[in-house]
Formats: sequence, structure tokens, C-alpha cells
Amino acid sequence: MELLTPTRPGLSRLIDGIRPALRAGDPHLVATAVAGALRDSSPGIEILTADERLGSDAGIGRVVLHTEELFSIQAVIWRPGQVTPIHDHIAWCAFAVLQGVEEETLYRDDGTHLTMLGQSVNGTGEVSGFAPPGDIHQVRNPGNDTAITLHVYGADLGGGRSSVHRTYDLPIHPRPDRT
Repeated sequence: MELLTPTRPGLSRLIDGIRPALRAGDPHLVATAVAGALRDSSPGIEILTADERLGSDAGIGRVVLHTEELFSIQAVIWRPGQVTPIHDHIAWCAFAVLQGVEEETLYRDDGTHLTMLGQSVNGTGEVSGFAPPGDIHQVRNPGNDTAITLHVYGADLGGGRSSVHRTYDLPIHPRPDRT
């Protein structure tokens, strides 16, 4: 008896759009090209089941949608107020906000402390990408509704692997004045 995997609406089209973007070479260029593929062919929240879209009180929900040697696609479900630790990544990443709002705070590691570089609020439909080094950030859902983001990472995250390289527990200094 063959076990059929449920189809994820829009996933095949997204995968087909990502593969050519991987040829960009430099990780920053790949992240930008994959962000373009996400912008062009990002599926809607229907890529997740109704139960998956609920998230979890126990922590930020994650649903791995696709893995292969060069990249993985993961949906992240953020209930109101859920927040990541300050962290960086093992590889480039591109993401799209499918529902709700996410707030990202960027930091620089100055050895004995982190310096806050700025914040951005990304709403439904916004897409971005980044690559290490310089990818230290913290992300949270500042809204009153569940947020859903779709992430493409430049690594095989199969078998429960994490995209996080390390977390930071250093004092935080405010952003320097720009005068």
C-alpha cells in the first residue's frame, strides 16, 4: 500500500523558482535572488493545514515543508508576543510574511556587547533576504494575531536540524547616534 503525502498548494512552483536562484554564487546574491523567487511565487497561508496555522502555546511553531541538499523551506508560526532569542544563522536565508506582522531587531557583535543597529517591521507580503556574517537578529510577533512567515534557508534542515548557528547573551548597547 502506497502512502500519499498531501499536496502543499504552491510549493512545487516555489521550489522551481528557487533552484535557478541558487546559481547566483555569493551567499548575499543568492539570498537576494531567492527573495525574488519568493516574491514572484510565494504561496499563501494555504500551504499549511488549518491545524498547522494555529501555532503553539509552547513556543514558535515550525513546519518543515521541503528539504534537499542545497536548501530547505520552513513555515514559522508566531502567536502574539512570541519572540526568538538573539541569534545568527548557519547559512543565507530569505523570507516572506504570509500573514500578520513580524518585527526584526538587528545587532552587531562588538565582542563584549551587542550594539543594536535598527529595527524593521515587516507586514503581510513583505520579502527580504540576508546572509552571514552580519545576520545577528531577534524576531518577534508584535501584533495581536498569529503571524506566519515562510523561510528558505541555504542548508538541509532535514532531521530536525536548526538554522541557528549560535545564540547571544551579551549586554545590549543602544544604537549609536547618527549625527
